[in-house]
Amino acid sequence: MGTFDQDIAIRHIAANGHLAALTMGGMAFSCSIGPAGITYSKSEGDGATPAGRWPLRYVMYRPDRIVRPITGLPVEPIRHDAGWCDDPASRHYNRPVRLPCPDSHERLWRDDHLYDLVVVLGHNDTPPVPGMGSAIFMHLRAPGGTPTQGCIALQQNHLRQVLARSGPETILHIR
Repeated sequence: MGTFDQDIAIRHIAANGHLAALTMGGMAFSCSIGPAGITYSKSEGDGATPAGRWPLRYVMYRPDRIVRPITGLPVEPIRHDAGWCDDPASRHYNRPVRLPCPDSHERLWRDDHLYDLVVVLGHNDTPPVPGMGSAIFMHLRAPGGTPTQGCIALQQNHLRQVLARSGPETILHIR
């Protein structure tokens, strides 16, 4: 594959807004974050994007909608029964789950296109602390660039460019 960039930076660019800038090497892209902006004290459901340095764990994609991304990260297809647990009381909190699941969860196989391409970030996962935020991803941006629930969202061509330069040592720095 080649050499990978080690750092991606996200900076909030709009006070009290959901707009941010992602930079990596010589690239710069507009992105969406949570409506509450960036926080150093993330909690479940607060609508904020967590500040910190997060590794890129792996990539998931919808094989029925898009082609497999080129990246140095592990890649897996999203299955029809894929979910992500967002229930702080569950032993599966902030982990992938198979549906149906009795605990509160987010469905990964969605009708919209936001999760056609998803990067799982290493936020609150070693081990997960209940209530400190779950399902913090980099994923596709909604039409109109609307806010996320705390994730980072990019246009597909921009996310693909980031992934092509990402590998196991790449870290996302949100500040």
